[in-house]
Amino acid sequence: MAYPTVVGSADTTGRTVVPIARAIFRTSGRNRDIWAPVSVVVPCFRCAHTIEQAVSSVARQKLRPAEVLLVDDGSGDDTLARLKGVARRYPPGWVKVLGLPENRGPSAARNWGWENATQPWVAFLDADDSWHPHKLRLQMQAVDDDPRIALIAHDMNVQARGKHAPALRYPIRCRPCPNRLSLWHKAFPTASVVLRRDLPFRFDENRRRAEDFMLWAQILLSGYRCARLNQVLASWHKPPFGAGGLSGDLTAMYRAAVDVRNTLHKQRLLTTKQLYIAHAAGFARYLRRCLITLIRRRVVTLRDSTR
Repeated sequence: MAYPTVVGSADTTGRTVVPIARAIFRTSGRNRDIWAPVSVVVPCFRCAHTIEQAVSSVARQKLRPAEVLLVDDGSGDDTLARLKGVARRYPPGWVKVLGLPENRGPSAARNWGWENATQPWVAFLDADDSWHPHKLRLQMQAVDDDPRIALIAHDMNVQARGKHAPALRYPIRCRPCPNRLSLWHKAFPTASVVLRRDLPFRFDENRRRAEDFMLWAQILLSGYRCARLNQVLASWHKPPFGAGGLSGDLTAMYRAAVDVRNTLHKQRLLTTKQLYIAHAAGFARYLRRCLITLIRRRVVTLRDSTR
């Protein structure tokens, strides 16, 4: 399996996109015209109240990406106009707004952004999440150190909007992931992922849940080199499960994950033994999440009753 390296080039706007290591050490002071060879894809559905903070977190990167693609997923409200307004606040061509004619789900929106990306690396950010300033600098340094990496991720946390990013923890390490499913935690949160644009996979547009799990698993189990930084470099601003949205229905999410594992087995990416072990671990995680959600709701109820 061949892993291409990143080379210097000029993008379509004339900005200089240089080899990653040089970019990292030249983005301070007067050298803010150096850009990482990354396209950031943000699916947007009725996200007018959160998108500005999401894009601002990208703009605050110590190593900025070459472009940001905001994809309106047929919101049908004023989201598209708001996205265009956000784009006008930044240098021309840096934020690009794309639109789908109808709501097709986050998979289709991400795929459309991916299709229109111009850079050799693609990163993902949801419209209600945010990045911390060192994210791309550290990820691009890691892939420069190891050009075999096809996907790199990191840890995420849950914190209130506007709260300062957690401090970096030293030593900073990037560890390769074994080519098997993680049994006890989500190895690759979507907003943490940067991957090679030329990978022969895409999000399954027939899935509204666990579509990211499906894609990351296909990449990992197909033998591509994946890695993870031991740092919290992005945040959810609500608990990642049991708090509304498509991921809020725990039972539906559990069933979607079961279907993904069954599909991976049919694709011969999981053996029968691995499938049964993964199903057992998935059921244990489901029970744990149900318990955590129940406790959260009880705490909220008690808090409200004492006011």
